[in-house]
Amino acid sequence: MLLSITGKGASAADLKAAARTLAAGLRSAQTTAMSTRRDATLTLDVDAREFVFTGGPRSYRLPDGIELKLYTAQTEVESAKKGAIRFYADGSSTGGRVTVGSGERKFLVDVDWLTGRVTITD
Repeated sequence: MLLSITGKGASAADLKAAARTLAAGLRSAQTTAMSTRRDATLTLDVDAREFVFTGGPRSYRLPDGIELKLYTAQTEVESAKKGAIRFYADGSSTGGRVTVGSGERKFLVDVDWLTGRVTITD
């Protein structure tokens, strides 16, 4: 399932920082799932450009001008603009991808379903 929102534009530095922030949130959700032995999610609102992860202290807002697209399992879609990537106690996940972009520039934040590994590519 694809959820997306388009912004006005952002610098390459803003895009890279946003991708790293999002990847850190995903890794934190995975760590939470493994340490608590319970499912944990990172929920992304592509319209508000905000995400929160299970056990996280607050929500995180990404800069304006960034285009977000979330590819996730149908079971993790909450609404037309909100969805999640779920991590399990063994470290695996539902898998997914978040595209962080602006115009022609973009970073892909991928989550492997089998291992839960989070990677960033440009």
